[in-house]
Amino acid sequence: MRFGLFGSAQARRPQPGAELTDSSQGFREWIENNVEAEALGFHSTFVVEHHFTGFGQVSASLNLLTWLGARTTTLRLGTAVLVLPWHNPVLLAEQAATLDLLSGGRLDFGVGKGYRYNEFAGFCVAMEQADARFDEALQVIAKSFTCDTPFSHRGKYWQYDNIIVEPPSAQRPHPPFWMGAGSVRSVREVAERGYNLLLGQYDLADQVVGFVEQFKRDVEARSRTFDPMEIGVARAVHIARDKDDLAAALERRFQGHLRINNLSRRPNGDERDRFAREDEREVRRLCDETAIFGNPDQIARKLKDLRDGGVEYVLINFGGSRENIRRFAREIMPAFADSPRHAAAAK
Repeated sequence: MRFGLFGSAQARRPQPGAELTDSSQGFREWIENNVEAEALGFHSTFVVEHHFTGFGQVSASLNLLTWLGARTTTLRLGTAVLVLPWHNPVLLAEQAATLDLLSGGRLDFGVGKGYRYNEFAGFCVAMEQADARFDEALQVIAKSFTCDTPFSHRGKYWQYDNIIVEPPSAQRPHPPFWMGAGSVRSVREVAERGYNLLLGQYDLADQVVGFVEQFKRDVEARSRTFDPMEIGVARAVHIARDKDDLAAALERRFQGHLRINNLSRRPNGDERDRFAREDEREVRRLCDETAIFGNPDQIARKLKDLRDGGVEYVLINFGGSRENIRRFAREIMPAFADSPRHAAAAK
């Protein structure tokens, strides 16, 4: 079984009247966590992109990963995800290829359509355009990565004339594309595009297993070989010291989920699936059941259940805790080092 890191960092804005604060501290701690995680045997890190939160989430993912790439040698550098509707696709392809080249071919290029209303509103981009902008941006980015001669593009949202995108990426024809999904339709779309699949940390375990089975069928139906390492499943993990620590961690998770949903929801009502659960008890149940929290034995059992369901690659959100990264590597990872399914997939 393979493990990576997943999540964000925070660069807090100094508050008026407060003592001078180093806003870079949260980013630098994230870097040091990842440097140590590489040494402890973690395979990758996937970092989010978000804007306009007020609490300093990562907005320039490729910049942060470039700094990390200079501090590491083997850690895969993933985006989960770059939200294409907001970006000039040629500029994004140039930045991504630069990171891939400098890191020796370690970029995992995760892309998505976005879901937070406040971000679309902040960029003055209509959420109704997300699908069309995403599709056009992907078309341009793929051509930017693979075309060795000048090309032009006349689209609805972007136009380019006689360009050749530089530099070339280290991975050819391009870095692996990863795409998030959370429904039967979207999982099928990822398989149709030939991309790797990212599953979210709020998908229930039985949903995850179902999506893994579906993705395998969809890939093989297109005469491609299924590789379980082409599915990354995000999970929040917390190794609790005691019952009080466990309760506090679950409460933080619940409050964080509410905060993100408040940023994401359309102001005049939102019927998307992620907002279907409005009852507090139901939301708490979702947060609790999708968290892999507890003592090491309890965490190992939940990971084993996922592995038995076909999950081989887990991307872990440790909430910024270096202590938990260390304990997980020392007390839990060794039990999953050589699972038979992983060994078979590697042949």
